[in-house]
Amino acid sequence: MAGRQSLGRRFGWLWAAYAVSTFGTRLAFDAFPLIAILALDAGTTQVALLAAAGLAVGAVAAVPLGPWVEFRRKRPVMVTMDLLRCAVLLTVPAAYALDLLSFGQLLVVSVVVAAADITFTAASGAYLKSLVAPEHLLVANGRFESTLWTATMLGPPLGGAAIGMFGPVMTVLADAVSYLLSAVGIKAIGGKEPAPARTADAAAAPRAGLRAAEVLDGWRFILRDPAMRPLFFNTVLVNGLIMAAAPPLAVLMLGPLHFAPWQYGLAFALPCLGGLIGSRLARPLVARFGQRPVLLSVGALRVCWPVGLAFVGPGVPGLVLVMGLEFVLITCMGVFSPVMATYRLERTPADRVVRTLSAWSVTGKGTTAAMTAAWGLLAGATGARPAIAAAGVLMLATPLLLPWRDRAPLARKPQQSTGAPTG
Repeated sequence: MAGRQSLGRRFGWLWAAYAVSTFGTRLAFDAFPLIAILALDAGTTQVALLAAAGLAVGAVAAVPLGPWVEFRRKRPVMVTMDLLRCAVLLTVPAAYALDLLSFGQLLVVSVVVAAADITFTAASGAYLKSLVAPEHLLVANGRFESTLWTATMLGPPLGGAAIGMFGPVMTVLADAVSYLLSAVGIKAIGGKEPAPARTADAAAAPRAGLRAAEVLDGWRFILRDPAMRPLFFNTVLVNGLIMAAAPPLAVLMLGPLHFAPWQYGLAFALPCLGGLIGSRLARPLVARFGQRPVLLSVGALRVCWPVGLAFVGPGVPGLVLVMGLEFVLITCMGVFSPVMATYRLERTPADRVVRTLSAWSVTGKGTTAAMTAAWGLLAGATGARPAIAAAGVLMLATPLLLPWRDRAPLARKPQQSTGAPTG
C-alpha cells in the first residue's frame, strides 16, 4: 500500500511468520472440541475439561520456561516452539488415520500447545523490542493486531467449510503446517542476534538460587510497577470476563433464541472488521492525543458494551444487536491492544521482557480458564442471561483498575554485566 511505513525486511519476515501461524490457528478454531465430539463421542463434561485443562495446565507448564528463555537468543526459541507445536499437532491426524486417537492424546497435545504458545509469545515480544526502534513499536503492534482480526474474521468460516468437506482433523493438519512455515519465516529473518546479557546483580547472584527467584520475577516486576500493576489486573479481568460470557451467549443464541449456526458465526465474524479499523486508528490517535490518554479512554470505553448482550432477542433485531455491540467492542479492542502492548514493552526493562510477558500470559490464561468454568456453573444455576449480565456488570467496574494516576518514567535500559551471557 502506498504510503505505508516500512519497518525493514527483517520485520517483514517476522510479520509474515506471525500472519501464517495466526491464520492457521484461526482456521483450526475449536477444532479439538469438534474432534472430541465428532470422532470420540465426547460429552459436555469432557469438552469443557479439554478447553479448561489444556489452557490451565499449559499455563502452569510454561511458568519455569520464562527464566530459561530470558537470557537466551530469542529466534532459536521461537523456531523451537514453532517446530514443537507442528510436531505435536501432526500426531492428531496421524492417530486419527490409524484409528488410534484418544481423548487423552487430545488433552496432552492441548497442554503442550498452550505452553509453547505462551513461551513463543513472550520470546517474540522480547525479540520485537530488539528488532524495531522504540518509535516504531506502535506501528509494528498495530500490524500484528490488524492481522489477528483479519484471521479471526476469515479463519473460522473457512475452517468450518474445510471440516465439512474433508473431515474434523483437516484444520489441525493445516495448523501444524502453518507453524512449520512460521519457523521457516523466522529462520529467514537472518542477521546475527546478540546473546542477551544479565544485569550486574543477576550476574553476581548464585546460579541455582537466581533461577529459583527468576521463576517469580515477572510477577514481582508487574506488581511493583505503579502503572503495570493496575493495567495487568484490568486486562486480565476484562479478557477473562469477555471469554467467560461467550459460552452462555452461545447457549442462549443457539438454544432458546434459535439462531442458526451460520447466523451465530456471522454475528461474530463481521464485527471483526472493527478490529481492522481500530488497529489502523491506534497510531493517529496516539499521535494526536498522546499514548496515556488513548490508553485510558479507550480502556474505559471498551467495557461499556458487553452488558448489552444480556438483552439480545430473537430474529433479525437480536442479530443486529449482537453484531453492533461486538463491532464497537472489537473496534475499541483494536485500538487498545496495540497501544497497551507498546506501553507494556516500553515500561519493561530489556532483561525482564520474557519473564514479564510470560507472567502476564500465564495469569491471563489461568484466569480465563477459571472464570469460564465458574461462569458455566453460574449459567447452569441461574440461566444464560443472568450469567451474561453478571459478566457485563462486573466489567463496568474494571476501568477503576486502569493506571489513572501514574506518571512514572519508562523503564531504563538495564546495566550490562561484564560476565559471560548464558545464550
